[in-house]
Amino acid sequence: SAVVFPKKIATEQQSLMLVKRLLAVAVSCITYLRGIFPESAYGTRYMDDVCVKILREDKNCPGSTQLVKWMLGCYDALQKKYVRVCLAADYCNNDWLCLQTVTECYHFKFKYTHNGPLLDFSSKDKKSDSSITCADTKKASILLIRKIYVLMQNLSPLPNDVCLTMKLLYYDEVTPPDYQPPGFKEAEYGGMIFNEEPMYLNVGEVPTPFHMLKLKITTEKQRMDNVDKSILKQGESAEPLQVCGVSKDDPEEESQVMDEDPVLDNEVEDKNHVNISEAQ
Repeated sequence: SAVVFPKKIATEQQSLMLVKRLLAVAVSCITYLRGIFPESAYGTRYMDDVCVKILREDKNCPGSTQLVKWMLGCYDALQKKYVRVCLAADYCNNDWLCLQTVTECYHFKFKYTHNGPLLDFSSKDKKSDSSITCADTKKASILLIRKIYVLMQNLSPLPNDVCLTMKLLYYDEVTPPDYQPPGFKEAEYGGMIFNEEPMYLNVGEVPTPFHMLKLKITTEKQRMDNVDKSILKQGESAEPLQVCGVSKDDPEEESQVMDEDPVLDNEVEDKNHVNISEAQ
């Protein structure tokens, strides 16, 4: 069956449904292509002309069932406009630091309009979201999924004993301090540490009149050896993948990356956030 794009995105609810679907497709594609769950944990759908794998609950794969529950918890926070960043991270099962030490991390960032579709997002093209059409959203969505496919297929494999976890970071000014979505608990530790030198990949963004979804990936630098930085260029209007690593020889670059996603001394952490949830 097909993942159908709405003919128009006139309401916040229509936009929310699309963002939820896109998040599900992106997480499913990443986990499928990185070999985190077996084939039986996925169904096949079509998104326009792109064949995608969609994660489903599988009684023979408790991990996929658990991730589906985490996604539902993330949806709850999305609907309430609380969640700012959803971090899905792979960690090695035999690592003594357990969930704190990761080998690859997928950052899904969310922005919302709080006063209807007239509020501007600060995007690269400075385009007012009131002028974002459904065609713009559809084009950006398909491009994002295609970029995920190309990137995931070109990164070096993950370790065999990799496990998945998820954390949610919030807009603290609107999120109740005791809020925890279903499937999550208060995080004991807010940061994530990379054992190896991390590389920071800006994959893409999808705007709607009411939301903005951005995807960024952090992985170990050695895993990028076989990736041609131009491979994600899809047609003349698309931008190639941007690769940003923290260089201690370049303070300006380091500062720029720190402003977006702190990656310093191999650590990924958001020190400004009080309320952080981690998967149970």
